[in-house]
Amino acid sequence: MDFEWQLFLDSLPSLIHGARTTIALATASAIFGLIIGVTLALLHATAFPPFVWFVTAWTTLMRSLPLLVTLLFLYYGLPSIGILLNAVTVAILAMSITTGGFVTEIMRAGIESIDRGQIRAAKSLGMSWAQSMRWVVLPQAFRRVLPPLTSEAITLLKNTALVSVIAIPDLLRAGTDIMTWKANTFSPFAGVALIYLCMTLPLVALNAYLGRGIKRSQR
Repeated sequence: MDFEWQLFLDSLPSLIHGARTTIALATASAIFGLIIGVTLALLHATAFPPFVWFVTAWTTLMRSLPLLVTLLFLYYGLPSIGILLNAVTVAILAMSITTGGFVTEIMRAGIESIDRGQIRAAKSLGMSWAQSMRWVVLPQAFRRVLPPLTSEAITLLKNTALVSVIAIPDLLRAGTDIMTWKANTFSPFAGVALIYLCMTLPLVALNAYLGRGIKRSQR
């Protein structure tokens, strides 16, 4: 099928509108996913067996299920038990808990990379466990795991394309609608690909920059 420049240009406003939805979904899911991940990582760090078992089981489940399966399970399963949520809420919920599973493991690794002696030193200064985590461990852990957290953000941004299956008007859905109306696949999806590149390449560059910065600081 031939590339149609006019169709490509005419498609951009609709695609950009869909991209705004994509960015909003990714941002909300990233925030909630980070909150879930940090919370569960801290629960795991307490070394209290029930917390450790729960966090291990939860992260294993969330990292094992494809996001599409989680999304469809919540979208079609929750109404069957009387929980009615709109599609956007379901999408954010599914992406948040899935991202939270991966962020938990990233943050757990970051916390465990901090020398235990620092926690003992904080305790000797009169800090509680929570205070030592807040003021000593987490700031250092965050700096060490910024590159993998950025990689997870890139993955999340790309995975938002899956929400089109539950009729959310995101970037991919906008491209699909234009393809259907105009009977042209190449032109609108060239626009979709271009906009995804414009959204992800800055994050890729940021990830590389953070990685180089951490390597320099460890020399």
